[in-house]
Amino acid sequence: MKSKKNVKSAKKPRKQAAPRQVQTRSKAARSNIAEGTRLFALAGRPTKAQFIKVYGPKGPKMTWAQRAEAGVDAKHFQAALAAKGGA
Repeated sequence: MKSKKNVKSAKKPRKQAAPRQVQTRSKAARSNIAEGTRLFALAGRPTKAQFIKVYGPKGPKMTWAQRAEAGVDAKHFQAALAAKGGA
């Protein structure tokens, strides 16, 4: 008895993937991203839940400048988190 082979044995030519567009950012944008990343690391890489605990429901969507205006900057984030009862 012969074994059944895949009926669709004829290979179709693959479509070429469209070349990816390289996203270029301005120097100002790259600088802002780098500063935000630096402040995130300075704050101890907090989770979304920790942002909510310290800043409220809009905490994760705020910028670091907005968080500083709210009363807790990146440097003092861990102290504020400990005062709120989460570590």
